[in-house]
Amino acid sequence: MSAQEAGATPAAEATPGLDTPTHTRVAFVGGGPGPAWLLTLAAVETMNAADEVIVTSPDLDTSHPRLHLRHLLRQGLDEIDPQSLRGRQVAILVWGDPLLSPRAAALAAQCSEAGLDVDVIPGVAARTSLPGFAGVALGDSAQLVTLEPGADAENLPELAAAGTVVLLARGDQLALVAELAGTAHRDPDEPVLVTANAATPEQASISTTMDDLGGVLKDLNATDDSALVIVLGANTAPAVRDPLNWFESKPLFGWRVLVPRTKDQAGTLTSRLASHGAVPEVVPTMSIEPPRTPQQLDKAITGLVEGRYRWVAFTSANAVRAVRDKFLEYGLDARAFGGIQIAVVGAATAEVCRAWGLEPDLIPLSEQSAAGLAAEFPAYDDMLDPMNRVLLPKADIATETLAAGLVDLGWEVEDVVAYRTVRAAPPPAETREAIKTGKFDAVVFTSSSTVRNLVGIAGKPHKVSIIAAIGPQTAETCREHGLRVDVQADNPSVVELADKLAEFAISRKQDLIARKKPTVRPSLQRRRGRPVGS
Repeated sequence: MSAQEAGATPAAEATPGLDTPTHTRVAFVGGGPGPAWLLTLAAVETMNAADEVIVTSPDLDTSHPRLHLRHLLRQGLDEIDPQSLRGRQVAILVWGDPLLSPRAAALAAQCSEAGLDVDVIPGVAARTSLPGFAGVALGDSAQLVTLEPGADAENLPELAAAGTVVLLARGDQLALVAELAGTAHRDPDEPVLVTANAATPEQASISTTMDDLGGVLKDLNATDDSALVIVLGANTAPAVRDPLNWFESKPLFGWRVLVPRTKDQAGTLTSRLASHGAVPEVVPTMSIEPPRTPQQLDKAITGLVEGRYRWVAFTSANAVRAVRDKFLEYGLDARAFGGIQIAVVGAATAEVCRAWGLEPDLIPLSEQSAAGLAAEFPAYDDMLDPMNRVLLPKADIATETLAAGLVDLGWEVEDVVAYRTVRAAPPPAETREAIKTGKFDAVVFTSSSTVRNLVGIAGKPHKVSIIAAIGPQTAETCREHGLRVDVQADNPSVVELADKLAEFAISRKQDLIARKKPTVRPSLQRRRGRPVGS
């Protein structure tokens, strides 16, 4: 199947009025062993510059935040016709390093013979990197062998009789691995490490010996089709491997964590959770909509431009975005804030301000909340302040905590509804079922509204799930809905919330070890409907 047959759009069609381009550039891009965060900078730049990106392996992730692809296709290497690539800038994403794949190397040669310009962007080689995800140090003398489907002992290199050997194989090739080791006269009692789902949050490894290799598929919950990394050698023994087992020892490794939040706000939190080894899943619980009657905000924007306010106090990143969008509507930019002081409720809101070009004058140092901002806001001084008005753009469901505090300090507050929060539609049935039956190891709540909305659209999380709340108000809302709060951030920061959950996981594991209990995830170990260690 050609790229056009698969639905590709040539660059000439994407840009009306241009003649069909004659120059063709085909870049074979190393995608690494699967995770998008292992793409090189050169790979990201090449893919972004291409008219079309062809992903040749289902194991390759293209969700990298720096990727902004024009057109993406999924095709096998054997399905690509070099002639169909003419006239475009094409990036072909290949698993691992491109020229380590015989099929990718053959296709590159065909493209070159057809007169197409060929580039190769090296990638992280799977055969050398995947053992590292299991904590195996290969050294510089390891033998690397890939067992292609249908391979047999006669067309494979002979294994070394000693030292480290890495084999990339499928589950149904374990007998072939044992045969190769026997032919090489490897010690049947030497340590062997078998890893399934390498470099993913589902990674699982088992230390065994060649004599016991036959039972690992069941222990790994793997199948004959599963991709395995098999490492032979003394450096796979637990005493050697454990200190280097950086990936599987992450505190939240493999934890399925529910993040009820709007998708455009979840990036920082999900990235931090993933850095601790979790598998975050975002369930939108609300969407941000313009106010029903925008005239009040329009009047406030006019007042900003005319200099009617001494301060503008932002209590959320959404409030900043709402005002920014209204500025863009009027053709204004951040320069209109000249002479006006900016107060924000916390670090996350400050970052959105800075991205717009506004540097906050006041960020509470103690409690980053509306109450914390009110506690640190300066009182009105008629000798120092040219005017006493504060603009407070807010959500339609915002509390009056900050406005009341500012009035007590002598300020005249104009609070305007800048945006509405609207409850989202219920998530898919399988997600609702997972929430109610304890399939999520943890649920992280970043506001009281996320608690109310999640319970409203999907029901209460099961008691087995660890509940994490960003602050005292959110924690209280959790309790009002009958949820036990296990983790609470000291400061209302999504980064600190993720870190606190990771600290909880470490303490929980230590407690389970002390009690000689299995150290499995909360969703896998229950006792009377409650997580072990809670």
